Amino acid sequence: MKELLLKKFRFYKDLGDKTFAQLSDIQFVWSYNSESNSIANLVQHISENIESRWSNFLPEDFEKSKIHREIVFKKDVQSKAELIEGWERGWAVLFRVLNQIDYGTWQKIISIGEEKHSILDEVSRQLSSYAYHIGQITYIAEMLKDEAGKTLAIPKNISENNTLALLKNQIAEEIQENSSPVCFAKSDEIRDDYKL
Repeated sequence: MKELLLKKFRFYKDLGDKTFAQLSDIQFVWSYNSESNSIANLVQHISENIESRWSNFLPEDFEKSKIHREIVFKKDVQSKAELIEGWERGWAVLFRVLNQIDYGTWQKIISIGEEKHSILDEVSRQLSSYAYHIGQITYIAEMLKDEAGKTLAIPKNISENNTLALLKNQIAEEIQENSSPVCFAKSDEIRDDYKL
């Protein structure tokens, strides 16, 4: 379970990293209007949230008093380089903590304000939150880069070819017999166009 969660967190961090690499300093701080967040605002929010929440993770209340969501979004934005430095620092804290969690820790109950949650619940909640905000970042970047940007997802109109390519690249010994047409390409129950 830990490896799966680490893989998911790394995927979203990597998505952010690849997005930042495509952006100029000016694009990093651009916002649609005065009420909208820039990529810089979102990076600052994610970074400070990660570092605050995951520092001293088990000994303290997970919902630490120093997290003030609205203040983070209204703070003066730092330079792109400073924000990426904070981004890296926050993720380093998160990965260090996740690597320390062992099998017996997942069901341990922690406090989040007035509520009690298992560590697994809270890790899942944070994964969803970071994925949501990184999705916002990639969407803003796609609008800013328009045709010049490199897509970080499967480009439009090639999903069928991509699925077939993924199936053909599977290691034969790892393909299971089952009725799912996409995941299990050796089954007799699948459509011909999904067979390897």
